[in-house]
Amino acid sequence: MIPAFDDILRKQDLSREEIKVLLAAEGDEKERLLRRGLAVKLQHLDNYVHLRGLIEFGNVCEKNCFYCGLRSGNERVERYCLSDEEVLDCARLAREIKKIDNGSLGITLSLGEQTEETYRRWFEAGAHRYLLRIESSNEELYYKIHPKNSLHDFRHRVECLEILKRTGYQTGTGVMVGLPFQTLDHLAADLLFFKQMDVAMVGLGPYIPHPDTPLYKFKDLIPSAAERMDLTLKMIAILRLLMPEINMVAATANQTVDPQGREKAISAGANVIMPNLTPGEYRESYFIYPDKACVHDTPDQCQSCLDIRLAAIGHKILYNAWGDSLAFTKKAGV
Repeated sequence: MIPAFDDILRKQDLSREEIKVLLAAEGDEKERLLRRGLAVKLQHLDNYVHLRGLIEFGNVCEKNCFYCGLRSGNERVERYCLSDEEVLDCARLAREIKKIDNGSLGITLSLGEQTEETYRRWFEAGAHRYLLRIESSNEELYYKIHPKNSLHDFRHRVECLEILKRTGYQTGTGVMVGLPFQTLDHLAADLLFFKQMDVAMVGLGPYIPHPDTPLYKFKDLIPSAAERMDLTLKMIAILRLLMPEINMVAATANQTVDPQGREKAISAGANVIMPNLTPGEYRESYFIYPDKACVHDTPDQCQSCLDIRLAAIGHKILYNAWGDSLAFTKKAGV
């Protein structure tokens, strides 16, 4: 028998059926869930928000994922790749913004599936966090949003996550919420997958259809933007119950579908924001989905805006720390 709603909210180990009850919450029950996600975050992580300066250093991709505007099959994309010096300029700017007192920056990579040797080389060179989104932990759904071939192998992607953890990275993953063909059962399984994999970071954001992709023809099967946002917030809150000490990103996609989306995600349990440091002349060529928020903001504008917006919801940016995942550092004995 499934416990009463408020009894489920007090649990940390949730079954798939209990998670589905929470995902289906509406009205006052939904608000209680979101408040509980925030309370658990504040209990374990305080009201600090960590920054991850995002450098979109290239949009050349050999993958052909059915949902992504940068897919190799999209000939309408103007491809680019930043020079080494341009990447370093972005990093110098990030150092100014973050003001880390020892003069160094934490490095997170998100460079897809690689060999174990490559992952290890990058780790030994100084990278210590790695984001590799699974996009769906259900193999059948995975192949509805990716081609089924050697470049898009579900089991290999899971194996790469395991290699990253074994190598020593703070490993992150994530999914899109509100995909065509996606059910509450899929989403509940995604949350349990994150916990089973014992990841240190998760990114959750609403799926935004791109007209230059094969998945766009199924756009009538997706929930409305408001429903996708609502479901994303519930996913964030539930994951905070399941994994109280991980880092969770308030993705830009949240703000793209809702002007207050990032603040709502922070108020539901997220604790990381990723301001864009990509040089302005390249940003419009990195449209993985259309109408991306904050594309024209300068880093200075973004920083002052975030300070104000976060203060309005009782949060503040922690500028003097790397902001590593507490879940990870506790296990590592750091």
